Amino acid sequence: MKKTLLRNGTLVGVETPRWGVSEKSETIVDILISTGGIIEKIGKNIQDHKDTEVVDVSGKLLFPLLIDCHVHFREPGMEEKATMQTEAAAALAGGVGLVCDMPNTVPPCVTVAALADKVRRAEKIAGCTIKFFFGVTEAIHLVTLKDLWTGTSLELKRLKNHCSGVKLYLDHSTGDQKVDGGIVEEIFRTCAELKIPLVAHCEDPEINAKAKTEVETQNFASLHDISLHSTMRPPESEAASIEYAISMARKTGAALHIAHLSTKQGIELVRAAKKEKLNVTCEVAPHHLFLTTDDYKTLGAFGKMNPPLRSAEHRDALWAGIEDGTVDCIATDHAPHTIAEKESGEPLKAPSGVPGVETMLPLLLTVAAGKWPNENSPPALLRELRCAGKTKNPNAKISYSDILRLCFTNPNRIFSLGASPLAVKNPAKIVIVDPKQEWILGGKNLHSKCGWTPYEGWRVTGKCIRTIG
Repeated sequence: MKKTLLRNGTLVGVETPRWGVSEKSETIVDILISTGGIIEKIGKNIQDHKDTEVVDVSGKLLFPLLIDCHVHFREPGMEEKATMQTEAAAALAGGVGLVCDMPNTVPPCVTVAALADKVRRAEKIAGCTIKFFFGVTEAIHLVTLKDLWTGTSLELKRLKNHCSGVKLYLDHSTGDQKVDGGIVEEIFRTCAELKIPLVAHCEDPEINAKAKTEVETQNFASLHDISLHSTMRPPESEAASIEYAISMARKTGAALHIAHLSTKQGIELVRAAKKEKLNVTCEVAPHHLFLTTDDYKTLGAFGKMNPPLRSAEHRDALWAGIEDGTVDCIATDHAPHTIAEKESGEPLKAPSGVPGVETMLPLLLTVAAGKWPNENSPPALLRELRCAGKTKNPNAKISYSDILRLCFTNPNRIFSLGASPLAVKNPAKIVIVDPKQEWILGGKNLHSKCGWTPYEGWRVTGKCIRTIG
């Protein structure tokens, strides 16, 4: 077995001071990897030997395997939609080597036994590390969480190492995991006391219920109109719920992470919380960065997710939050459903969720290259595929080092995931990216079991061409 020498690669966002460069810079280096998969050297003009395989990566970007801190891999219980094996393959094809899976499976991950079963399944998956959020919907689950976090047995300690935190649903979404409102403050206090990261799905159930009733009673449009999904879950719902969650974080001292933030109001609330020095972080999803309510026309139920698509005003506010540092992470909320489920019956009754773990990186790389997905697609192709996402945000900005920060450094820190940056003596878990390769996204050439993407036919620039580790 030979060592591997990556020659002349562009190392993104160097995190070690030894090269005398800042965290937001890129530098051309060689990386020597031992036969055991450990980085031996990083430097200029590293000498190769006969026992070394030299790989020319000139013009290519080198990232650590990226992190997606919000996925739904559907196993156990919904294997017709996805499995850990199929979705891990999709993740790796998109340069993602560590994911945090949500608890709304069947059975839900609200017991030690359910967590142990998930861990057992994940240990069979090669190349992609899967960690799990623990769900709390009623008081008994909180007791179990305390036992998991404070238990002294080897088994509980082992399982805790696979747990990335607590997921709290403040309204129903797929899996009906809405928390009993009477224990919310106790959950926050427990997470503060035990230093457990707490992730909240923030939508207000009363505002959503009222909006839904108004839509149904006014009957101002056909209930087959998929755009009403956004009307039924309005921006005010997310804002009110985020405000409530932040108040709980302020009161208890818990570390709060807002999942899939989608509104201008939400960004402003998190920005204010950060100025207040509260321990509040947030993530945004690619579908809220690249799609708007205008895209319902072409996507139909394939554009249905919770929280729903928003107007361009909200989308643009998310990009502004990325630029000024309010947004801490980009995470996909990868949530596959079958094509048959999305197409059956009334669109508003279709399940909510879209796949995204494999397409996150190329979408972001396209913006980093100074482009917008789809803008260079041939008009005939756009007409044929009825592509969505044609409304460009001219102010969207992201750099390669921003991608590292949002999709590796920050989630790694927030959830204490233990992923290693690219440095000497660390495991060589590397993504090699061709930043200039143009290609077309399509369900048939992606790896998720569901076989579709809301970005069907999109032309993107930048592709993961190899992963190591």
